[in-house]
Amino acid sequence: MQTKMAKRKRGLHEEVRDYSVGETLARLKDEAAETNPTPTPAADDDGSEWTTIGAPKKKRRSQDLEDRPERSPAHDSNRLRRHSDTHSLESQFEQKEKVSDKPKDTPTDGSPPSMNPFVAQGNDPSARPANPFAKKKKDGEVDERIHRVADASPSAQHEPTKEQPEREERRKERKVARNYPAIEHSHHARQQSKLKITDLQSLVLYLLADGNAPQWVSVRHRMNIRQVVVLMVPGLELGMFNGDVSLESSSSKPAQNEDAGKTADDVPDHTRPKRLHISPDDYYPASLKPHQLPTSLKPLADIFPHVWPMSGSGEHRNNQYHRVHSPIHTMLTSQIPKTKEEKQMKNSNHKGPLPQNTRDWENKRTPVTEYIASVTEQRENEYVLHPAWFATPEAKEAAYQSRRLAKQSADDGWVDTNIACLEEGDVPDAEIEQGSITVGRRILTVDCEMCKSVDDEHVLTRVSLIDWDGSVVLDRLVKPEAGIKDYLTQWSGITEAMLQDVTTTLADIQKELLELLTGRTILVGHSLNSDLNALKLTHPFFIDTAIIYPHARGPPYKQSLKWLAQKYLSSEIQKGAKGHNSVEDARACLDLLKQKCERGPRWGSSETNAESLFKRLGRSLRPKSSSTWRTGAVIDWGDPTRGHGSQAHVAIGCKSNSEVVEGIQRTVLGQAEGKDGASEKVDFVWSRFRELELARGWWEDARTTDYETIRQSALKRLGYSPEGGVGVEVTGASLGDAVSRTVDDIVKVFDSLPRCTAFIVYSGTGDPREIHRLTAMRQQYQREYQTKNWDNLSVKWTDTEVQALSRACQQAREGVGFVVVK
Repeated sequence: MQTKMAKRKRGLHEEVRDYSVGETLARLKDEAAETNPTPTPAADDDGSEWTTIGAPKKKRRSQDLEDRPERSPAHDSNRLRRHSDTHSLESQFEQKEKVSDKPKDTPTDGSPPSMNPFVAQGNDPSARPANPFAKKKKDGEVDERIHRVADASPSAQHEPTKEQPEREERRKERKVARNYPAIEHSHHARQQSKLKITDLQSLVLYLLADGNAPQWVSVRHRMNIRQVVVLMVPGLELGMFNGDVSLESSSSKPAQNEDAGKTADDVPDHTRPKRLHISPDDYYPASLKPHQLPTSLKPLADIFPHVWPMSGSGEHRNNQYHRVHSPIHTMLTSQIPKTKEEKQMKNSNHKGPLPQNTRDWENKRTPVTEYIASVTEQRENEYVLHPAWFATPEAKEAAYQSRRLAKQSADDGWVDTNIACLEEGDVPDAEIEQGSITVGRRILTVDCEMCKSVDDEHVLTRVSLIDWDGSVVLDRLVKPEAGIKDYLTQWSGITEAMLQDVTTTLADIQKELLELLTGRTILVGHSLNSDLNALKLTHPFFIDTAIIYPHARGPPYKQSLKWLAQKYLSSEIQKGAKGHNSVEDARACLDLLKQKCERGPRWGSSETNAESLFKRLGRSLRPKSSSTWRTGAVIDWGDPTRGHGSQAHVAIGCKSNSEVVEGIQRTVLGQAEGKDGASEKVDFVWSRFRELELARGWWEDARTTDYETIRQSALKRLGYSPEGGVGVEVTGASLGDAVSRTVDDIVKVFDSLPRCTAFIVYSGTGDPREIHRLTAMRQQYQREYQTKNWDNLSVKWTDTEVQALSRACQQAREGVGFVVVK
């Protein structure tokens, strides 16, 4: 604000001028000093000053530039532009100043000249008076800004100062603080089940790619999350947190209360073990509190806010589990997102499955013999085994007695193709054309139509055979021996009129089939066991499209032929009310098999719509970039390039947890070498610790030479098995030490991560040893059952073992998980 002094009468040639607040105060001080002199305050040379407005200010422009504090180049450039715009106005003031010969500061009426005590007199900067309002400086301290600005050239004044990067860095810090990312437990979420490994994968895809927002956590400012590091730590389990698994020696436990009459409330608090209260049926996370954790687990409370109960995926039949899926495969294999057309079809009135997307599929041409049903698959799908599968007369006799009891022997009208042994199906290489899919075999696709007899059995009424080229080899109506109770026309397409003049019997069809089917013939059909039961025929070599195109939920569920034709062939079969056409159905089976041979073994399975997580990330751009794609890394024991790390941009093999920690540190800092030999930033890192798994005896990998060498070396280094024994398992305080070392390694990984990095830790699965024992037992039973009688079997697989395997699978599915943003 400018303050005008009151005008007073002057001469005609005197100029009326304005004074600033500073000049007014200075004049008042001078007048007070004349009447009552006082000591002048100590000079405070900080380079700040009060300046006058108007013309006098412009006359001191050069001096002001010397004295003012430093400004940024942008500020100086704006000031220079304003100076050039007002150049004409300043010229007018200069012309006006030339009218008077006296200095502006000298009044014409003889009064004392006005002095600004904050402006230097003359050209000597050292003669600048003190500023009584400035901050006091210490003795001998000199304001370097005066000399720096005074000595600097005009061009140097526009160069950035060292304060500018610091100021810019502070600005960035404030911006990051305002938008700092976080992953927190959503209190509004309603958990219907335990957290799954696929939920963690969905979170990774949401943070880095095109995944949907998770419902179990709240993610804030996800675009500011720069990297995601996932660490798998087998051996951690929920029992370590709630006290079910002891990590201390028995001597270190609190003394038990010997007074049985006392209640839990009577027991002193200091004698109670403090553990988290997590029920096995609780789906919600538990807050990590150091005083409720064992000593070896307390460092986790400084990193993660919660521990999440988790459950792995597995396969079950009639609610009885028989397999647990790999936690590595589950995390690193993602479902292919639907295309825009598929989403539109799904939202429309489209009925049936969506056509299979082949955009990102890589074909792998496979011979037809790869899909012949194994003896295990035949047993699981209730096929009657051909005698050629039994190598010894004793086994054949046992199988015959079993079939006789089930009324599936020759006495009941059953026939077996004329094949003495499985070797009859072999074809010499000289007879196989190069690149042939059929590899010298004859492929016949069969489909039958059945009606219900008076005995409530499904009897054959039509049979059709199609050759590999699609030509019809056999298409006959069959007259059943028993009377027909229901023709099932809406499914079979058979009517009473169609069978009125038919004389062909089942025996006639069996005779023709025995002539057609040889050791080099492969039968193809959908749910072929029902067709062979209607034909009362066994054959060792066949392909079931219901097996090679499995149901997503596993056996005993099967996809219908109509569904498979819609999805993979984009064709409609079995339409209308006239029933099925066995020739049409047989051709659909043949086309499905041909497609399977062209696409590869994984086609039609759950992996058809799945791909490597690294491949999916590679289709996502980094933020604020139009040409840089996301990349991933795998850091694991052994050689990760053989399996799950084959699609990763960076793959680092390790032999200890410390090497894994070092690999993570180099990778997140962009110092790891990729497949192309260059080092660059990696967005996603998957890694695994194995020393705790090794200490607990859970390492049950296929013992190849290289992995077994690494395992034995680690056992010796950790002091668990100096002689290289098998089955080591530490408990109590030794287990606590192993957990403590692993937790320390987790802390090292967390400390090495850059800011705004999401850190996910999960245990995978629980103890797998019982599953491996029972699985090996079942495989041995299946091998012996082919060659021995039931009484001579060394192991027997009964319902007791089935229930035990299911319990072991359910226990192994349990795990824990942690999520945080550094």
